[in-house]
Amino acid sequence: MTSKTFTVGIIGARGHTGAELIKLIAAHPNLELAFVSSRELAGQPVADHSAAYAGALHYENLDADAAAAKGADAVILALPNGKAEPYVKAIDAVAPQTIVVDLSADYRFEPSWYYGLPELTRDKYAGQKRISNPGCYATAMQLAIAPLLDQLAGPPQCFGVSGYSGAGTTPSDKNNPELLHDNLMPYALTNHMHEREVSAQLGVPVEFMPHVAPHFRGITMTVNLWLLQPMTAEAIKARFTARYANEPLVEVIDEAPWVSHIAGKHGVQIGAFTTAPGNKRVVIVSTLDNLLKGAATQAMQNLNLALGLDELTSIM
Repeated sequence: MTSKTFTVGIIGARGHTGAELIKLIAAHPNLELAFVSSRELAGQPVADHSAAYAGALHYENLDADAAAAKGADAVILALPNGKAEPYVKAIDAVAPQTIVVDLSADYRFEPSWYYGLPELTRDKYAGQKRISNPGCYATAMQLAIAPLLDQLAGPPQCFGVSGYSGAGTTPSDKNNPELLHDNLMPYALTNHMHEREVSAQLGVPVEFMPHVAPHFRGITMTVNLWLLQPMTAEAIKARFTARYANEPLVEVIDEAPWVSHIAGKHGVQIGAFTTAPGNKRVVIVSTLDNLLKGAATQAMQNLNLALGLDELTSIM
């Protein structure tokens, strides 16, 4: 392991994910915050908003050129979809050696970018400086489907429920606790971005139905799979256990996992493994924290990998 210190900047740090990223970087022995950009918080001390950070940095309102000119070793883009391109272009022009980890969906379909779901794509990393972080729902879906990909008889059907932090901090119906109280809000029930993302990554059509619930954080993904050949629940669980045996952030359990047990934690729980009569249909449930493994934790895994550091540094 290296003792070198790398500088990291965050663009879009006001949101929930930005706050988690600051915590992870503050705990990292090889990373130092170079800048933290937020239009709404510009001028305020970062330490006033993050108990984990003890440095002297203040939030800045940096446009794309100003952020690129900072020359950080890495930049994490925690921006809404459609906002990353100016920053990527500026960094490409001024500091192409800078590692960029983009948490939006803007580059998830770009072949020249590394799609960083380490448990499934780690062997495809070949030193790319441009890394696209998977979506939170998409991570939960892919980890629940991948071990049975060669056994699928049809499109997986995925029923996803997220805490309202997944809708960001900009006010909307999907993150309004009063509207969500005693409610479950379905939305974008076909052609959701994550449906297209998972279909492209796994090479099979996937059907996804997202919902928002009144809890703050955490995703429950219930996945219905039809199989080519009958498989017992025990054989299916054994396949998952073998696939993720060396993955510290994936825990395979017997029962259906509870979202309350994964909130605030870095990993994924996968369980249930319930078969229908005839053993050609199985239902699997995966849970993860949308702000951590669905965003900040995964970004840190990818950044560690790109910097040649242990993938779990500051995570475990």
